[in-house]
Amino acid sequence: MRRTWTWTFDLPPDRLWPLLADTNRFNEAMGLPPYELEQTPQPNGTVFRRGRGKAAGFTLEWEEKPYEWIAGRHFRQSRLFTKGPFRRFGPVFDLESDGKGGSHVTYALEWEPLSVVGRVFGARLAEQAGEAVGKRTLEAVAFARGDYEGSRLTPFELPPPELPRGARERAGALAREIDRGPYGNGLGARIADIVLKGMAADLTHLKPKALADDLGVPSRTAIEACLAAVKVGLLTMKWDLLCPNCRGAKLSVSALSELPRGAHCPSCNIDYERDFEKNVELTFAPAPAVRPLHDGGFCLSGPMGTPHVAVQVLLQPGERRHVSADLPPVSYRLRTLHPGVFVDVEYESGPFPGLRITASGVEVLNAMDEPDVAASVAFVNDADFELAALIEDRTWARDALTAPEVISLQAFRDLFAEATLRPGDDAGVSQVALLFTDLRGSTALYERVGDAAAYNIVREHFALLAAIVREHDGAVVKTIGDAVMASFSDPARAVRAAIAMQGEIGSSSQGFRDLVLKVGVHAGPSVVVTLNDRLDYFGSTVNMAARLQGESTGGDIVLSRAVADDPAVREVLAAVPQRQETVALKGFAEPVGFVRLLDVRLDRATPPVHGSSSDAPR
Repeated sequence: MRRTWTWTFDLPPDRLWPLLADTNRFNEAMGLPPYELEQTPQPNGTVFRRGRGKAAGFTLEWEEKPYEWIAGRHFRQSRLFTKGPFRRFGPVFDLESDGKGGSHVTYALEWEPLSVVGRVFGARLAEQAGEAVGKRTLEAVAFARGDYEGSRLTPFELPPPELPRGARERAGALAREIDRGPYGNGLGARIADIVLKGMAADLTHLKPKALADDLGVPSRTAIEACLAAVKVGLLTMKWDLLCPNCRGAKLSVSALSELPRGAHCPSCNIDYERDFEKNVELTFAPAPAVRPLHDGGFCLSGPMGTPHVAVQVLLQPGERRHVSADLPPVSYRLRTLHPGVFVDVEYESGPFPGLRITASGVEVLNAMDEPDVAASVAFVNDADFELAALIEDRTWARDALTAPEVISLQAFRDLFAEATLRPGDDAGVSQVALLFTDLRGSTALYERVGDAAAYNIVREHFALLAAIVREHDGAVVKTIGDAVMASFSDPARAVRAAIAMQGEIGSSSQGFRDLVLKVGVHAGPSVVVTLNDRLDYFGSTVNMAARLQGESTGGDIVLSRAVADDPAVREVLAAVPQRQETVALKGFAEPVGFVRLLDVRLDRATPPVHGSSSDAPR
């Protein structure tokens, strides 16, 4: 049996898909309860997913089949029941352009009753569900159109959540405390409002970069405010260890020191290792005293749960299927949902390679084995069991706040100085930009102006440099005597910070006429370790950055070739006078080439990009 609803809207499909295909949020908006699945690995490597629940007095038990979808166009899913009035029940969604800048939307419910009771109950349930879907669809489209801009936080009009006694007053007090601190950035009340009124689907793993987009503020502004909210008790932080396949948070811990070196994903049936800069993500959630959240999700396998997957199909043994898909030119991985051999494809244009799936995994289909169907991808299941095959974009999402980014933020260093890796643990990062400074002739300064005056000047210089580091999305790792070591996730930001430092120190208005600053910057791989109860960096990149600072004569900036050759850095330095030099450095076998910036003034450098930190050139 089938019931279908259709609509036409004046927005294109790419504006509607992220909202209408977000089944987790949509199900929450429809009032469906969160649920969990019992996931049991099978001998062939696939996973049997069993769900249980109650509806209208019926005890339900079902097998949850994987969703099928073509990103931007279509999804469907079925539940096969072993208890209840149905044999099968599930949605079918289609989205297509109307050719005039708008979209046609079709939503259907399909069910197979086991009895007359199932037939009647299914019809009634479909009627009720259809009305709810229609209402929520219209709300989501109006939200996407901007009809509720400034008046609603979510695409849906939701009833207020049940909150603990005094939660609103507590949230208000914590919001004011956030804004009194140096990192609240005036966002305390807005974060409290999101905690109290936001959708549970969004709050379970609150992503601060996505929050920044919603609030219309730079990424660092939102990240700092979230960290401040953790410090006062409005939010909690989660270090999520993401599965490299589904990219879901299969393990979350509250402290960096509790982060293991690996985990198991029951959904993908794989064990996976920790990659500090790729699959360790910091997210946030409401503190239970303000907004407790239920375990489970409202939909555990929908298209927007794994947005990097462009196509996913469920194939019966021996099934051959052509799927119409317009795939952009990026790096893809062809694989099965269960563990197996995969194929990586650098796709540029033309016919997309087909997939032949066997019990051991995926291989590229010989073009001679299948007829050529325009703008389609062939899937052939040569295994003797049902399986899901998929095409995924290998690029990791840029809205994730990764561990290396976090520990290179001044707010994290200041608010959570005690956050360290567990004893004996370390984590490699492929690139960190390190900036070292020191004062030239500081001993003479103490003799010239006296100990007390010199001490105050040096302390004020530390405060100035720390403020510049923060402004450029970096963090002061440590100070050693008169020297500063700072880290940045982007070399261009480190160079801009160095230029700003020399500009401010050299400005007579700052009162630092007696100081001469030496600066060196290098970028490369490093190891994050715990040293003196704080997170620190170790390795040749650290040594090189420190040695290059030693080559600075004062008032200049010394950059390694690795930094100077970075495309974004070259853009910054387009108008800055520079000289290439080579020197033998202690600890390095070969002479080291570097670039010395000679006339470092703020008006010569390309200004920083304003807005979200993710907008800076890379």
